[in-house]
Parts: sequence; structure tokens; C-alpha cells
Amino acid sequence: MKPTPCQFYLAQTPKCEGIVSDYLDRAGLQVDQSLCSFIETEVLPGTGIGPERFWDGYSGVVTELAPRNAELLAERDRLQERIDEYHVSRRGRSIDVQEYAAFLSEIGYLVQDDGPLSVETDNVDPEIGSLAGPQLVVPVMNARFALNAANARWGSLYDALYGTDAVPHDGDLAAGEGYNAKRGAQVVGHVKAFLDSALPLDNSRHADVVNYDITDGKLTISTRGGTTRPRDPAAFRGSAHRGSATVLLFRHNGLHLEIVIDRSTEVGRQDPAGIADVVLESALTTIQDCEDSVAAVDAEDKIIVYRNWLGLMRGDLEERFFKNGREIARRLSPDRTYIGPEGRGLVLAGRSLMLVRNVGHLMLTDAVFDNQGRETPEGFLDAMVTVAAALHDLKKVEGIRNSRTGSIYVVKPKMHGPAEVAFADLLFARVEAILGLAPNTVKLGVMDEERRTTVNLRACIRAVKQRLAFINTGFLDRTGDEIHTSMQAGAVVPKAAMRQCAWLAAYEDNNVDQGIAAGLPGRGQIGKGMWARPDDMAEMLSAKIAHPQSGASTAWVPSPTAATLHATHYHAVDVSTARKAIEDREPAKLSAILTMPLLNGENLASETIARELANNAQSILGYVVRWIDQGVGCSKVPDMDNVALMEDRATLRISAQHIANWLLHGLVSTEEVENAFRRMAVVVDRQNATDPSYVPMAPAFDENIAFQAALELVLEGLRQPNGYTEPVLHRRRRQAKARLRAAE
Repeated sequence: MKPTPCQFYLAQTPKCEGIVSDYLDRAGLQVDQSLCSFIETEVLPGTGIGPERFWDGYSGVVTELAPRNAELLAERDRLQERIDEYHVSRRGRSIDVQEYAAFLSEIGYLVQDDGPLSVETDNVDPEIGSLAGPQLVVPVMNARFALNAANARWGSLYDALYGTDAVPHDGDLAAGEGYNAKRGAQVVGHVKAFLDSALPLDNSRHADVVNYDITDGKLTISTRGGTTRPRDPAAFRGSAHRGSATVLLFRHNGLHLEIVIDRSTEVGRQDPAGIADVVLESALTTIQDCEDSVAAVDAEDKIIVYRNWLGLMRGDLEERFFKNGREIARRLSPDRTYIGPEGRGLVLAGRSLMLVRNVGHLMLTDAVFDNQGRETPEGFLDAMVTVAAALHDLKKVEGIRNSRTGSIYVVKPKMHGPAEVAFADLLFARVEAILGLAPNTVKLGVMDEERRTTVNLRACIRAVKQRLAFINTGFLDRTGDEIHTSMQAGAVVPKAAMRQCAWLAAYEDNNVDQGIAAGLPGRGQIGKGMWARPDDMAEMLSAKIAHPQSGASTAWVPSPTAATLHATHYHAVDVSTARKAIEDREPAKLSAILTMPLLNGENLASETIARELANNAQSILGYVVRWIDQGVGCSKVPDMDNVALMEDRATLRISAQHIANWLLHGLVSTEEVENAFRRMAVVVDRQNATDPSYVPMAPAFDENIAFQAALELVLEGLRQPNGYTEPVLHRRRRQAKARLRAAE
């Protein structure tokens, strides 16, 4: 009997035969020596948790929960086998969605719905419970990126508009090397219009203002025709003096914004009112990611991930680098202080509230072996170390703090259905007990990115209702799972057509419907997924306003600049009002969610098939080559038209599964796939020609680990657990690192 996908993955993981020199025995576990030292000398001191308590507790978690983890993975395989058999037995027949749903209930894929419920999460920070605004996701493995994202709580709207295509770059509006006054004037015009919307004045416009003045804490606004004031008197929150600048603080839809008055600057001199900048409260929250956007495959990599997270929680993470010939030290931003209208001090957070995304239930790590010499679940290690590191934040009473309510926020991805969500709840309950934390100190974000979670979302919420702080749609991973789950049902539509399929709109609506019905507003976030084109900000400004309009309180953006631009959407849309407008709509239908994105006999032109194959191959290769050779987990990869797209393991999962599906159903042949990969490898080599650390894939395809990994993801796509890319990537990255060490 052929091994199931998870069995196949588990069989490939190495075993530790006895005690080896670079591992230490800790409570019966064999722990990588460097990792052990890091935990005992950096993470634990100052937490009140000693090494013996930590390792005894962790060993107990592995002993108790690893078998259950394996059972859950086996259940994934069992269900996928049954679904595959169902579709194979009905080849050539149209799919009756009601019959299909009944079958899914029969095999346990769909679980019983126990009716309405209310989320019971408490002690959440306002950024999670009551505010609405952008969310960043950043690879915590890169300290500079992690700090930039944490500091993206505030961003210059002038800079965000001036430096992107949100203002056209054509003709005399091109940015150029120096300051372009015409472009600057366009930016100022955009910002004044924004202020008129977010901070309307009585019978006047901000373009007519000649002076903003603070006298005895009172705001006076002078125009060419007299004086005016904000239409909402409570909008003015205070002021501050920073160098030569006077900063006026306002609030709208729960978000703050600053008008910076400074006539000593070039921009301020040209403005009638002396406005030098408008600064928006932007990324309210940031997910510091240990998962899809990082390439952490061993103890060496995990230490980098954990050390950066530890520095963020202690508040002392620092990254030094050279820019324009001088050294810059990047640190966490301090809080921002103001004087309120009544003369009292006001302090606002200077940083995003940070969540940490652990890995899912699937992957094992060779950083820790159990008492049988087997790799242990990586998610267990993430849970123990990231929560222990966050103890440093909980013990603070002043200075740079993350949570002011005493909570730790962990995002748990790639869970399939309520049993796996309940297992995550159990895991963190064990971690809390070991580390002396009150129950439900750890708040969980549940990624709604696998179909079995989507169709059982209310049961998933119920399984973690006392610590749930986040549900989020992830179109990218969700599409990869959609393709893999329905692999045997037929050939799927081209990738671009996925967004027009019935399941997607129903899926997105269902997440909001279920979150609102369960009372998540006030206790947690309802989120939307990533904008994947970081250079297309004009289009983002046009399209992404749909996310707050949908009732979601947050949505992912790819950069601090994008966060500032997306923040304007939360001024344009009051999310609480948007929710009232959709509360009475008909909930999304299960039948629509289960409608598979199949071609259903439609014949695609050969040119369409060839281009789709080439585009998928190019994106796979462009991402995988950096992952394997350079350990870069998230990349801006140019597509065939040289449009830069954000690629991570979720986008890779889509492309690899898409080709695997077309290969299975005969739209392409193995020979055509291999030839396309060879051709596109040459294109990717050319796109990376200016990178001195890049190793070309052509012409030595058979010896190039990255090329072979990319091809394996497709040719072996059917047997990858749920279509995930991590098993191949981790194994091949370890192989590449071993080759590099051997060459040194």
C-alpha cells in the first residue's frame, strides 16, 4: 500500500540515532546545542522560568500531544482519500452540490453545526477589539523588516503619495532625483481633499486655511475669509512641539492623524498654512511571521527567528546598516506624547500591536528530537519559545510595551477544521500552565485559509471561543487548498479566473457573516487578505476600499507605505456602520462555497494553456530559487510581463497545484511541463542577472537544487500533504545548505 501524503513526509524526516555531539539531553529530549543555549541564556532569564521547568514542561507537551498531532494529520489524509475516490468514481458526471455536501457530512468532513454562539475573549487591546485599520505581515527573520513594520504605526501621507504611482508619474509629474514641485503640488492637493473628507471644517476647505494656531490649548483655524473649526469639535485631540514643527492631533473613525506645521521646510514654506506633512496612524497591528514569509529550516534559522521576536518583546531589538554612506541604527519607535486641550498629557502608541504567526500542525523540526530519536512538531517549539519570549513584554509596567492588557497574540495558520483548532487551544493551554500564565492569556488568530475550516467556521470559532482574537480570509492558501481538495474532480480554470468563481465571494462573505454573528466585534479582528502587487498603489487605492466596506476590521498590506495609503480607506469607511448595513443580508450559502472552480468541459485555446503554464513556471522558479539558494522566504518576483508580485509559500502552493491539476487531467504533458520550466529558468536567470549572489539555474538543470525543487513541487504535487510546499522546500533548502557548508 502506498504511503499517504503525511506518511510520505514523515518517512523522509531524519532520525537521531543516539546522542550526538551537537545535541544536549533535556528531560529526555535531544535539543540542538545552540538552540538550548539561546533558550537558557537569552529567552528565560528575567521571566521567572528556570530551564528545568521549561524543558520538563516541553518534554511533557511532546509526549502527550505529538501522538494526537499525528492523528490529526492522518485524518487529513483519510478525508482527502475519500474525496478523491468520490470524484474518480463520478468522472464525466456533473457535480450535484447537495449530494456532495451530504457525502462530506457522511465522511466527517462537514461536522454538525451546534447553532449560534458568542465569543468570550477578554483582555484584548483596542487595536484588536475596537479599532479598524491596516495590518502588516512581515518576516520576523529579517530584523530590519521586522522593525520597519513595527514602526509603521505612523506614516507620512505626503511621502506615501509622492513616492508611489498613487500620483501619476507621467510627464512633468515624474519624481526625478530632486524634489519635483509640480508633483509635490499634486500630492498636497490629494491630501487637502483627504482632510476635507476625514476632518471636515465648518463652511470651509483645508485648501483655504492660512493658519492653524493653538492658544491656551484651543485650536483656532484661520482662512482667507475669516475663521473656522472642525465640524466635529471632539476631533481635535491635542498638540505637540517637535523641533521647529507644531503637531496638531486629530481623531476620526477611531484613527489618529497629525497635521504637521513647519514653515522652515521646503514643503511648509510653499503651503499657505505652513503644512509640511500629514501623518496618519497606519498599521495598527503587525503580524511578525515565523511561517510563510520565512525560510527557517533548522535550528540555526529558528534561532534567528526567535531572537528577533525576543528583541521585539524586550524592546531592545536593533539593526545597524549603511545607507548613502552612513551607518543607521534602526530601533523600535518610542510612544508619541501630546498635550490635550485641557492641558493634560496624552500618550499614544508609537508602534503597531504585534502578533506572532507560528507554523501550522504539519511540519517537524530537527532542532529537537524526542526520546525515540524522531523529529518533533515545529509548532510545539514555536508555541513554547514565542510565548516564553513574550513574557518579557508582560512583565513591563513602562517603556516600550506591546500589549497593555497583558495578552499575547499568536496567529495559527493552516488548520483544517474544528478538531485541529481545538488542538491548538489545548496546546496553548499546556504552554500557559508550564509558563505560569493565567488561562487564555494567549489569544489565538485562526486563519480561515483551508476549505475544511471555511465550511465548519462556526464550529472552529466555538472550539476556541475563549481565546479567539482574529479570523482572517487568506485567498491565496485557500485557493491552493481548493485546487488540491478538488484535484480529482476535473481541470480547474486558469488562475486569473479563480477570482470570478462563485466560491470566492461566498467564502469572503461567510468569514464576515460568521464573525459578526459570533460577536467577534469588540473582542477580535475580522480580517481580509494581502494586496499582492506592492508597486501598484493606485490600483490598491481603487480596489482595497472594498475590505472595510465588507465589514472587515483589518486587511493585509505588503509595506508600511501601503499601510498609510490603505489607512485612508478606514477614514472613508466607518466599519461599524458598514457592518450594520450587512447584518441583515442573507448569509453566504454552503452550496456556493462548495461550488468548485472547474472548467466543466470548456476547451481552452492552446495559446492560453501554454501561457498559463509558462506564467506558473516562471513564478514558481522565481520564488523557489531565492528560497533554496538564499533562504529568502518572501520575494518580489517579476512575472512574465515584469510586473512585480509578492510571492510566498501560499502563492507557490497555488501555482504548483495548478500545474499539477492540469497535468493530471491532460491539459499539459510532463514533457511540456519540463520544457516550460527549462525555458522559464532562463528568463528567471536573466531577471536576476544583477544580483551578485544569484546562482543561475541554466544550463545545469540536473545539478541545480533549486530547479529540481521547483519541478518536484509540480511533478510530485499530488502526493504533497494537502498540496503544501513546505516539505519539499525544507528538504531541498537543507540540501543546499549542506552543499554550501561542504564547499567552504
